[in-house]
Amino acid sequence: MELRVSSRRLFRPLLALLLIGSAGVYSAAKAQTQPKAPDTMEARVQGCTACHGSHGQGTDNDYFPRLAGKPADYLFNQLQNFREGRRKYPPMNYLVTYLSDDYLHKIATFFSQQRPPYPPPAKPTVSSATLARGQQLVLNGDAGKQIPACAACHGKALTGMEPAIPGLVGLHADYISAQLGAWRSGTRHAIAPDCMHTIATRLSDEDVNAVAAWLSTQQAPQNPVPAPARSLKTPLACGSEPQ
Repeated sequence: MELRVSSRRLFRPLLALLLIGSAGVYSAAKAQTQPKAPDTMEARVQGCTACHGSHGQGTDNDYFPRLAGKPADYLFNQLQNFREGRRKYPPMNYLVTYLSDDYLHKIATFFSQQRPPYPPPAKPTVSSATLARGQQLVLNGDAGKQIPACAACHGKALTGMEPAIPGLVGLHADYISAQLGAWRSGTRHAIAPDCMHTIATRLSDEDVNAVAAWLSTQQAPQNPVPAPARSLKTPLACGSEPQ
């Protein structure tokens, strides 16, 4: 009896090793027959497209913005800001924590070159007076409150300016409002001098709502590319935009 028990104790580990070895050989053989995923940037950015759309066009979620067509250096700056904690959104902070500058720039360049169509503009949900205030601030600013026009930096067509100022068309009102609020409260930062923080602190709640509402109702131009670099003289120095 004791001999039989001992034999079983020896046999069972040996059988397990044989089964594991056979499974390993089978898995390796199967892996060799499976086609490999293409090693392209389109394949690598699948983690981004789940939230931002297959071509960076944005989604119906108000808080996942359009990436497509924005200047590469702007997108690169934002990826760096998420990595360094100047912008705080845990999924994004986690995704980019260990990515190098070189890789972040490749991601930024990929989305900057995408040209999916823009969504139709939102229908107004605020009063005509609120929309008029938003239009005034975006196109002309408010000299009495030392608020420069959004168009003075983001371009007359609001499509941004190379190399690092983003377009404002095609964004949800809630996203715009949330970002202005984050700059105003200091939970979103940029490289000093942080011009957007300076401007946002001069905006009232009503101003933020008006700007966000009016921008979300604007139709994208037929050729929605950023303005050429240095085609505008910006009213404030911004650390993330070369002067």
